[in-house]
Amino acid sequence: MICFSSFVVLIIEMELETFKITVLPLRQKMLNFSRRLVEDAADAEDVVQDVFEKLLHYNGIFESEEHLKAWLLRVAINRCRDLTRAAHQKDTELDENLPAPDEFADGSVLDAVRALPENYRNAIYLHYYEGYTAAEIGRMLGAPSNTVLSWLRRARAQLHTMLKEEIEDEVV
Repeated sequence: MICFSSFVVLIIEMELETFKITVLPLRQKMLNFSRRLVEDAADAEDVVQDVFEKLLHYNGIFESEEHLKAWLLRVAINRCRDLTRAAHQKDTELDENLPAPDEFADGSVLDAVRALPENYRNAIYLHYYEGYTAAEIGRMLGAPSNTVLSWLRRARAQLHTMLKEEIEDEVV
């Protein structure tokens, strides 16, 4: 089991190179995950910062590196939901100077995944990008594994339809 305070002591005692090898890939993975859930790159950075801040204050025990990773992903999902909810609640005027299109809006499969409903998008990402099983995803998202399997099936069907239409549009 990994206690977070032990984790911090270990990080402090580790050489800089080892720290870079251990922590930076985890940070980048969290940033990539958050970037797929929120519209703005700056918001994704904020999510990652908030996640690691919560980790600093967490006093629980992680049973393994996978448990730590699952905890981080769960906190990131919750923080992204908070940001999305807050963005929808704001009453703001539209600016005449609209920002450039999203950097992922290129008609790719990833763009299609981002267009899926939140539960489907999270299940697809965790299953195909992170390699979690339906049971593991269910534990992370607080849903039965059969529900996760349904989300995956429905998401694949929606992606199939979306991408098929896109291919047909390109052919015509």
